[in-house]
Amino acid sequence: MSQKSTLKSNPDACPLASKCGGCQLQNMTYERQLRWKQARSEILLKKFGKVSKIVGMDSPYHYRNKVQAAFGRTKSGKIISGVYQSGSHRIVNVDSCMTEDETADKIIVDIRSMLPEFKIKTYDEDHNFGFLRHVLVKRGFSSGEVMVVIVGAEPRFPMKNKFTDALLKKHPEITTVIFNINPGKTNLVLGKREEILFGSGYIEDTLCGCTFRISSRSFYQINPVQTEKLYNKAMELAQLNENTSVIDAYCGIGTIGLVAAKTAGNVIGVELNPDAVKDAISNAKANNAENAHFYCADAGDFMEELAMQGEKTDVVFMDPPRAGSTKKFIDSVVKMSPERVVYISCNPETLARDLEYFIRKNYQVKRICPYDMFPQTNHIECISLLIKKHE
Repeated sequence: MSQKSTLKSNPDACPLASKCGGCQLQNMTYERQLRWKQARSEILLKKFGKVSKIVGMDSPYHYRNKVQAAFGRTKSGKIISGVYQSGSHRIVNVDSCMTEDETADKIIVDIRSMLPEFKIKTYDEDHNFGFLRHVLVKRGFSSGEVMVVIVGAEPRFPMKNKFTDALLKKHPEITTVIFNINPGKTNLVLGKREEILFGSGYIEDTLCGCTFRISSRSFYQINPVQTEKLYNKAMELAQLNENTSVIDAYCGIGTIGLVAAKTAGNVIGVELNPDAVKDAISNAKANNAENAHFYCADAGDFMEELAMQGEKTDVVFMDPPRAGSTKKFIDSVVKMSPERVVYISCNPETLARDLEYFIRKNYQVKRICPYDMFPQTNHIECISLLIKKHE
């Protein structure tokens, strides 16, 4: 039987889905999506133990607190903005997306409408001509603070102050505006140089009772509603107390580490992105977390160095990218000899591979808990608890 014939159709299906390709499951009802993700998790992970029931959302729409839009023109010259069609560099024009924050979508559409008045040309990557490449909007769901990042292909932004004033008049909810300069021929959205046009250059948001500073280039979980559930489960599995020492690997802006610092004795966070580490240090101060310390380094090298110095830790939190972890990194975790490893994964395939390696290194899988962080898409987040075996 074909997959199509087994699907229950979604009456709220997005009209752009076939062009965009970003929401692979939106033709299913949400209940059916969760069943599909549960089955997928079990196929990949049940050999390690029981897979808990996936935790879904009450409202699986408009959950993305970060929205980025590419800008361009059609052959007829019409200005468009939106997402790149899956697997291509063709822009699909988007006015509103069912997964994106509605405020962010409105801001991007209004910026698009303002371009002719300010004679701002969109960037043409084929001819390396024009100015506006992307607009990035981040919104704190708890704080309501809004950041707008305008990404230009050159340092000269004509009438930038008047443009900023006009944008703030349309959207007084915006709390900071940043001009990011990205002159390179690159797939990266953001360049290295920035200028603050309005506000502080960052926004703040609250997650699990902690306040976090979010800058343009630092990573913050996309779905804060589900992130709270995910992190609360991670803390429960870690079983922290005032004597527990913790390493938060791939720590980003310190979200997991600072939540852990509320009950743990000592927390060390490690991250390669210097902008994120800067935010993490700032966040530790803002939350009076004197027991949390953050370092800019490769997490594997850092832990290997600690292990060589004879340091031990009780709990390691790891939240690697979609490619998963590496043998080198897992070896460095094993050398630190934690009693518990809480592995947060955004890809069950690479998680399965890494769990097998952990098992070979004398750890056993105790819990597998899937979460739906990205409704309408085929992405699945999982938390796994690994316990050190004692002979």
